[in-house]
Amino acid sequence: MPISPSPHTSVTDSDALAAPTAGRRPRVTIARGATPWFVPTLATAALTTALTRRSGKWALAAVPACALSAGMLWFFRDPEREISTGRVISPADGVVQSIDAWPDGRTRVAIFMSPLNVHVNRAPLPGTVTSVEHVAGGFVPAFNKDSDQNERVVWHFDTELGDIEMVQIAGAVARRIVPYVNAGTKVEQGERIGLIRFGSRVDTYLPAGVEVGVEVGQKTTAGVTRLDRD
Repeated sequence: MPISPSPHTSVTDSDALAAPTAGRRPRVTIARGATPWFVPTLATAALTTALTRRSGKWALAAVPACALSAGMLWFFRDPEREISTGRVISPADGVVQSIDAWPDGRTRVAIFMSPLNVHVNRAPLPGTVTSVEHVAGGFVPAFNKDSDQNERVVWHFDTELGDIEMVQIAGAVARRIVPYVNAGTKVEQGERIGLIRFGSRVDTYLPAGVEVGVEVGQKTTAGVTRLDRD
């Protein structure tokens, strides 16, 4: 079933956070699709903090609300990246969970995203999105071998290497996948294409003949780490 892209009209979703402009530190924004989670927690923190002026007892609610808001800021951060070169780059921040040879000659590279990772996923190659398909499923932890049957969004890209498949998989905590683009969209390598709220797993299928350039346990950075090698 085709997925419509998340709207990009909210100030909360797109405007910059308080990232310093001095020096070379990258600008950090709030990820698109974070509004349903971030806005209510921020409003609660602001309200309970204001009420502490009437009664100090409200601090019992204000302190955890502010802490939760700070956590949401961290969870949904979306830093700018200097995109690296290479045929296939990582679509996700995380750790390489497994590398599996597929019967059709492809190699699946599975990247586990913890709640502490950046949750925005990026296009592994430049090309045209040929399909974005939502598949219903369960919500077992992403490290479980049965997580292949979890709620997921299956992407296909028409690239210079042929058809490239990428799968965003929800987990026990991540229960919402938010694609940013539709089928038919041309994307650049490293372009933002979607969000998995609170992390989980992203699988990339390297075509037959493409050698894997990462190892199990290796940390990856979306748009930066190269998944293949020459």
